[in-house]
Amino acid sequence: MTITAPTRAPAATTSPDSPSGSPPGSRLRRLRRIGPERGAYVVLLAATAVLYLWGLGASGYANAFYSAAAQAGSESWTAMFFGASDAAGSITVDKPPLALWPMALSVRVFGLSSWSILVPQALAGVATVALLTATVRRTTGSAWAGILAGATLALTPVAALMFRFNNPDALLVLLMVGAAHATLRAVEGVHPARWLALGGALVGLAFLTKMLQAFLVLPALALAYGLFATVPLWRRLGHLLVALAALVASTAWYVAIVELWPAGSRPYIGGSQDDSILELTLGYNGLGRLTGEETGSVGGGGGWGSTGVLRLFGSENGGQVAWLVPAALVLGVAALWLARRGSRATRASLTLWLTWLVVTMLTFSLMAGIYHAYYTVALAPAIGALVGTGAWALWDRRDSLVVSATLGVATALTSAWAFFLLDRTPDWLPWLRYVVATVGLAAALMVVGVRHLPRRVAAVVAAAALVSALAGPAAYSLATVGTAHTGSIPTAGPSTGGPGGMGGMGGMGGAGGLLAGSTSTDALTAMLLDDADSYTWVAATVGANSAAGYQLATERSVMPLGGFNGSDPSPTLAQFQQHVADGEVHYFVGGGGMGMGGQDGGSQAAAEISAWVAATYPAQTVDGVTVYDLTRAG
Repeated sequence: MTITAPTRAPAATTSPDSPSGSPPGSRLRRLRRIGPERGAYVVLLAATAVLYLWGLGASGYANAFYSAAAQAGSESWTAMFFGASDAAGSITVDKPPLALWPMALSVRVFGLSSWSILVPQALAGVATVALLTATVRRTTGSAWAGILAGATLALTPVAALMFRFNNPDALLVLLMVGAAHATLRAVEGVHPARWLALGGALVGLAFLTKMLQAFLVLPALALAYGLFATVPLWRRLGHLLVALAALVASTAWYVAIVELWPAGSRPYIGGSQDDSILELTLGYNGLGRLTGEETGSVGGGGGWGSTGVLRLFGSENGGQVAWLVPAALVLGVAALWLARRGSRATRASLTLWLTWLVVTMLTFSLMAGIYHAYYTVALAPAIGALVGTGAWALWDRRDSLVVSATLGVATALTSAWAFFLLDRTPDWLPWLRYVVATVGLAAALMVVGVRHLPRRVAAVVAAAALVSALAGPAAYSLATVGTAHTGSIPTAGPSTGGPGGMGGMGGMGGAGGLLAGSTSTDALTAMLLDDADSYTWVAATVGANSAAGYQLATERSVMPLGGFNGSDPSPTLAQFQQHVADGEVHYFVGGGGMGMGGQDGGSQAAAEISAWVAATYPAQTVDGVTVYDLTRAG
């Protein structure tokens, strides 16, 4: 009797690792197809890391105001929790503390240095680029669309600035992109309530980073989910209420603690006139930013530039962020029209990013209160997502004359606008604007007829269009990376001194020493450190920026009278006199933003303290700085 072995398929034709038993050769071909995309993704993140980390220490402590608070937080958990400017906890910074916590922990672990302050910002930038890339890839199904979105974000000049700087904006943008990603995951319909709750919680954390600016993305998130979620309308409303509850919970716990904590045992809330975080939220950091009525503000009454719908295209803002705004709007709207009967995920994504861009642009354009050009980093993710998604959607349908013509218009418009922006700095790389315009306009003409071109030639045309679009912002970003940035109002771009690309530290007339940190000398630092352990504060001075430089030099608490603007009623004259009588303050350092207190209704307490010190204690000069020894009355 003969026994025949069971018939087995040839080993070379199937593989348990192949989906649906597909041949390994087919899987190998798929791996080869996605190989370049994965490689490009790795290159994108590596290049972004280099861009944001290279020469980071050149900026020193960057914004000394926040660096001093990070140093204080590294010395005291209480100071860290409240975001105090000094470890002794006299007053907080004029923002919530979440952005300070990574810096304070970094300083606690690695010691005080420029790198320990700034590396967390750079890492937040890399994470933001990675998250935006993943979000666009998921909603479009195209890895190249995601890579283009991430590259556009990474090369936006104001992003290259703020992800190398220690203002709260780096963490703010990361959290807002995270909220967008979670919302779009909720639209897909798998555990939508959980994803939407996560999105709401991330917006709440963004509030604890920079207060009401975080809420500018709420219309975009709500509209995307409300219109495109897969669940019935009543469940959508319920999920949105869950997201709102998550937002409130992730925010209210901190606000409640600060409000209920006995005022005498916590720092004064900087930026408020009544020692209230609610007042700070609704006033100085809230509606006052829109109306211009910010009590105690520096430069009120129209001191922040002219408003209007073209504000972001002007000389102050254009080179920071506006390079691809026209293209983002054209491509985004066109892609949304093309997707009107297509993928729900793509429509939701385009709706979200367009709403984000338009709402934030209008707010920044029309706000009459404190405004700085670096705020526009909040636009960069929406611009990147719209460029990546829109370019992919239109390129995929380039066989249509209308679509290819739209691509050509977007390319030509971008090149012409880049020429105009580069022409604002005519002495910096003067050849670049001509190259961008020539290549861009030639590519625009070729794009219109791209449907008639061979595939490889079409790829070259697409590459030329992308290079012409990104060359200007990339050059500005490289110039930004090559420039040290310090102070409170940095700007991106080449350091030409012209209006289009100031670079370095931006300034505002009349703000004096309030916007630039003090610089201590060896002799002055040695004086402040003399018998330092005997005092709670080695010195006091008007304004937190002035105090910051001395605090960073000594790594000891320096009391910032009047907070950031010198206009907060903390401490009062009587309170300061008691601190001096108790032997808690050694020196008073003059020249720190004198005369700023009381502006726009702010407190005169700092000015009163300055006058009392000058009348009561003898002055001495140390390296050009006036110093009063508060232990020796005249």
